[in-house]
Amino acid sequence: MSTGHGSATVDSLAARRLTRLAGQTPAADLVAAAGRREDFAGWLRHVTPAAGCAHPIRLSGTVFRVEEATGRITSERHTAEMPDGLIYTACGNRRASVCPSCAETYRADTFQLVTAGLVGGKGTPASVAAHPCVFLTVTAPSFGPVHADRTDRKGRPLPCRPRRDDTSCEHGAGHACWERHAADDPRVGRPLCLDCYDHPHQAVWNLHVGELWRRTMIAATRNLRQLEKLTGAKLCLSYTKVAEFQARGAVHLHALVRLDGRDPDPALSHLTLSPPPGVSAAQVALLLRSAVTETGFTTDPHPYRPQGWPIAWGEQVDPRPVRLAARDLDDAAEITTTAVAAYLAKYATKATETAGHLSTRLRPDTVRSYTDHTTHTGRQIDACWRLGQRPGGWDPEEWSTSWGRLWRWAHMLGFAGHFSTRSRRYSTTLTALRQARRDWQRDHANPRPVAEDVERLDGSEDTTEVVISSLHFAGIGWHTTADALLANTAAAQARARRRTAREELTSTAG
Repeated sequence: MSTGHGSATVDSLAARRLTRLAGQTPAADLVAAAGRREDFAGWLRHVTPAAGCAHPIRLSGTVFRVEEATGRITSERHTAEMPDGLIYTACGNRRASVCPSCAETYRADTFQLVTAGLVGGKGTPASVAAHPCVFLTVTAPSFGPVHADRTDRKGRPLPCRPRRDDTSCEHGAGHACWERHAADDPRVGRPLCLDCYDHPHQAVWNLHVGELWRRTMIAATRNLRQLEKLTGAKLCLSYTKVAEFQARGAVHLHALVRLDGRDPDPALSHLTLSPPPGVSAAQVALLLRSAVTETGFTTDPHPYRPQGWPIAWGEQVDPRPVRLAARDLDDAAEITTTAVAAYLAKYATKATETAGHLSTRLRPDTVRSYTDHTTHTGRQIDACWRLGQRPGGWDPEEWSTSWGRLWRWAHMLGFAGHFSTRSRRYSTTLTALRQARRDWQRDHANPRPVAEDVERLDGSEDTTEVVISSLHFAGIGWHTTADALLANTAAAQARARRRTAREELTSTAG
């Protein structure tokens, strides 16, 4: 279920974590941690499902094995009989800045989900590889001038914001910036003037970007009716998308939109059919661009702005046709299936750290630690917190419940949606991929005894057993820093062996 894309990133993050842990853990503690167990190898096997996790969840309770047909309990085992008296499970955090190991698993699953919708597999027919497909990027509008890293076509840096006239805003900040910023310059994405920048509008836009995308897809589906009249076939759009925070703190979306045929019979509408051969990806790109430019709405009234805020996409709209990686085409306007899958998977593990902010959900007693008005992100968080509070005297019946989500999601700069979403018919689901991984781990961790297979060959009835767990939360994290280092080192070595095996297979196949 994993791929080679992004392995260097997760290994670099894991290496820094191991180095930090090693610096905190004396060698004597490591030897003692490994030696105090009678079966150290058994302990490693027990913690393998969460070995690379930075913050594993500890569970305690009882695990039952039950015959599915009769409901009879065939065995039970309490966690007190297991190493450490606990079961460790990975935290499952998708953010690479929080847990590199779990984020790599999420990235690999996303890569498989996206790839299945491009070339088929995992329940998606292989015929989708011939469907017209477009990689669409839509951005937020401007809320004020910001510093940017600009380059020409040859990759040479350009001045940030060149201006012939040396003018300033009403707050004394200049309108021009002649510096050539690097991509990692901390000033990139920061407003030229904090007081002129419209932080409330950006917070509201982040909150409503999901609704804007929904309306955009409705408009795109409406535009499909013209193609249906020309081709005489029923059509629909399937997509998967990820959200990415820009350096300025505004969200933009990367989406993979595929054109499918559909059966007019409602009972068969779930099937993924091929569209007519005459429809090209360029036509899909045109109708998507039209839907993006024509979609917009105004939010509900707010005490700070009774007329509401306008919500629409920015001027930068980039729909690019997607082609199979196996084809040798030199069209600069196209992008390969492998590249787009890796691109979407990479951004599925990132969040607000791109904008220079990283925190958990904020509370009234912690929010003031992040609302520094001398910083860009501080003002964004402050805008989310203020706009999300209903002021006294405002009629509750006129107060939209959506505004309360702003303070709840202030730590995400107002964005309250999922970072990775898909339409129903695009491909498989993350839940199905996770279940397949659990089934594989269970089958390989508890192989069927040979004697049992011999009995089934003799014609005995096959009985299916299910595992039922009665577990409760017992804590987060490893018992000691030494345990964390031993488990993480074992996981890093296992990843290195798998990567070496993949490279050997690739070179042999080549």
